[in-house]
Amino acid sequence: MSLPAQIAVTCDFSSGATFGTGFVIGSPDNGIIGVSSFAASDVLIPAVDLTPDVYSIAIRRGRNVMKDQYDAGTAVVRVLDPLGYFNPQNPDSPYFGYLVPLRKLRISATTATADHFLFSGYVSDYKYFFPTGQETAYVDILCTDGFRLLQMSQVQTIADSGAGQTTGTRINKILDDVQFPTSMRQISTGDATCLADPATVRITLDALKNVEFSEGLGAFYMSPDGTAVFKSRTEVTSSLGDTPIVFNQTTGIPYNNLKYAFDDKLIINDVKFNRIGGTVQNVFSQDSIDKYFPHALTQENLVAETDAQVLGAAQNYVNTRRETTIRIDEMTVDLLDTAVPTDTMIGLDYFDNLDITNVTQEGSTIQKVLQAQGFAWDITPNKMSVTITTLEPIIDGFIIGSSNYGKIGISTMSY
Repeated sequence: MSLPAQIAVTCDFSSGATFGTGFVIGSPDNGIIGVSSFAASDVLIPAVDLTPDVYSIAIRRGRNVMKDQYDAGTAVVRVLDPLGYFNPQNPDSPYFGYLVPLRKLRISATTATADHFLFSGYVSDYKYFFPTGQETAYVDILCTDGFRLLQMSQVQTIADSGAGQTTGTRINKILDDVQFPTSMRQISTGDATCLADPATVRITLDALKNVEFSEGLGAFYMSPDGTAVFKSRTEVTSSLGDTPIVFNQTTGIPYNNLKYAFDDKLIINDVKFNRIGGTVQNVFSQDSIDKYFPHALTQENLVAETDAQVLGAAQNYVNTRRETTIRIDEMTVDLLDTAVPTDTMIGLDYFDNLDITNVTQEGSTIQKVLQAQGFAWDITPNKMSVTITTLEPIIDGFIIGSSNYGKIGISTMSY
């Protein structure tokens, strides 16, 4: 059975964080001025197509529901190795000497009308298997996205990071400090401002997440093409106004394995936030506390410039998390189903709106408009499915003209 999209897996054995082959003088493919880019290249042919030998792919990327932040995306690619090319001690392997960790790997899906990356990351481990009684050995290539690079590095004194910088500018300054490629950034200006950088030793990713939190429910994550993305609070709120993609059992995109939840684990009704050198800002909902008991959250040492900004962030948290309702936590879509539009599914990303309707066996209906916040791809020669994690919007906002978020007296005005 053929898949509805052509899947490609490429491994780039060159050093450096930038995806893509470096500029090669005289090369008809990689020496095109205005098209090819400069990058580190210490091998003659750094990018290798592994697709013909790939047996399975598992991709996991998304927002951690309990931590309320994005985790590093991961991928496991199982590659059949009948010739022993992935044996690092095989001198006859074309990869001999180049099989080292932190090389770049990308997974893409292509149709006649669309081309999207599903994952871009860096090899964290090669796990070799030589099964007894089985002729073909294989290797599982374990990969993690750019968050791994940011988690491994530290920052202390950030150049040109005085008070009054927007959150987006501060994120760029931190990324500059660890030399994260400028070509792999999509950083919004941001709506909040930062105090002068504290110049303490910190994990780079922690420093970036502090700025993300100080924005007041912005979003910082790695995209499927390997780009570091920062969305401002305004951009996150504005995404609520985008037209949702319809999933149902009749005229919309079909799905299966719908998982519901109706619990209190996402409630936050009492927060205490504080910035460096500031005063604790305590916001709570007594009605929610009386109804569900206290669900507290504390955040300290934020780099927000003013107490007013911290107060606004605290109000956003309580206003959007003080109540609970029935949730659709996830659903699975089988792309082998001809009723599923492949281009739509391979192009999904965080903050896409999903209008999901389910009619139960007894005839009652559950309908929710949610946002995509996680993707688990499982791909083999005979399977291509994605399990989508869905969440209520991470921030509510009043969207003029929206039937879901433009209701006077119901929709929330956010900071």
